[in-house]
Amino acid sequence: MDDISWSDFEKVALHVGTIIEVEDFPEARNPAYKISVDFGKELGIKKSSAQITDLYDRESLMGRQVVAVINFPPKQIGPMRSECLITGFHRDDGAVVLAIPDSNVPNGAKLD
Repeated sequence: MDDISWSDFEKVALHVGTIIEVEDFPEARNPAYKISVDFGKELGIKKSSAQITDLYDRESLMGRQVVAVINFPPKQIGPMRSECLITGFHRDDGAVVLAIPDSNVPNGAKLD
């Protein structure tokens, strides 16, 4: 793995948002959800595709806070345009565990 500089890290905009909508995404190549995340007044609502169906059902995701990268360029994933990358960790079995704050924080808060 290559080392990065502090200025490289500062370029990554990792922010907290609350999931406000979760839809099935049958058009995705791998099982996934279409998710809308509220990042607060300044950053707004952004959409993402997330392959997290192994451990999370739609109902358990509603209202959950997540950490996402919000400054990647939008990416076309099938019929949807993904505007952020919800972060998580891969387990040995391939399932993804969400990276989440352990206490509630304001939507839009930046990881520093």
